[in-house]
Amino acid sequence: MRFNKDKTFKIMQITDIQEIPNISPDTLSLLEAAVKEEMPDLVVYTGDQIKGYGVSYKGKGKELERAVGKTIARLLEPVTKRNIPFAVTFGNHDPQVGISNRAQFENIYKALPNCIGVQADGIDGGGTYNIPIKSSDGTEKDVFNLYLFDSGTDMKTGGYYPFSTEIITWYKKTREELKNRNGAYVPSIVFQHIPLPEYYNVLKRVGKREKGAIRAYRTHKNEYYKLGDTCREGDMLEEPPSVPDENTGEFDAISEKGDVIAVYVGHDHKNSFVGRYKNVDLGFTQSAGFNEYGNRTKRGVRCIVIHEDNPREYKTYTRTYEELVGTKVSRPLFDFLSSKFPTNIDAAKPLIAKALALIALIAAAIVLMIQFL
Repeated sequence: MRFNKDKTFKIMQITDIQEIPNISPDTLSLLEAAVKEEMPDLVVYTGDQIKGYGVSYKGKGKELERAVGKTIARLLEPVTKRNIPFAVTFGNHDPQVGISNRAQFENIYKALPNCIGVQADGIDGGGTYNIPIKSSDGTEKDVFNLYLFDSGTDMKTGGYYPFSTEIITWYKKTREELKNRNGAYVPSIVFQHIPLPEYYNVLKRVGKREKGAIRAYRTHKNEYYKLGDTCREGDMLEEPPSVPDENTGEFDAISEKGDVIAVYVGHDHKNSFVGRYKNVDLGFTQSAGFNEYGNRTKRGVRCIVIHEDNPREYKTYTRTYEELVGTKVSRPLFDFLSSKFPTNIDAAKPLIAKALALIALIAAAIVLMIQFL
């Protein structure tokens, strides 16, 4: 990767497509329009490209791999047919299909044109590596750098596995290697799927009854939040950041030397914001897929534009379905209902409890009516 002659480099982040073999035409319309309009230099997919859970993908072994590969090839076609380089990491739902991240990375994604990235030495799985962006003048100087981290998957006991300390160690080693090669720390952006616990530091804790307050769960149980003062006009917080219960020190590592200027994640489909904590931008990008819950026609992608002469002062913006395609969707009823779904298991529990209580109340009323009739 290299800066263009005009000294710019545009990245498009696409996250949480979470598609099934019967791909939504709205998903395809959004992806096609976004890539065609923006023509990025690199597309970064930050996980949950497929809906790995459930029964959407049939078969085992090579049959299953072919089914998943067919979906992924169709989803990435707006990029691959234009010969745009792309990089991929994984979310919590990708491996749930029954194919490991490494197998998906090596056997499916790398079989497509212009897939870049080589899995980091000593790190299990796939989707952890770095991508230096070199000077436009043809030299081998690394002006900027991207890290892709595989942030893990769901724990059987609930929540998410802690962020890998092995990846943190690898990051520190790579950071120093880049410094030694270039004479200084190289400005970098991290892309991963699951947000860091520190994302709550760019939010503002508020009272339960404050308008727009969002209820949090697990380590922030019964707390309520809104966007903080460092967030930007037009940003969206529609659900609580779903972070690991255990903090293994990822943020402390990436913030200690000043090389990482930003982290961008997906995972929580309705969130799209950028806040700042300890000189690091912490950003969310909304989901792009229409076969799963989302923020309706506010689904979209994120663009990040870096200038070679001042790479730390990058520009970022989102492009939504509404802007690029319009306000009509192919399944308006499903789109409306799915936008009201609980966003995680913890959010669903009180609704389930209320539903069961209502059913019990109705059953009791029926018994009493029978007795007195």
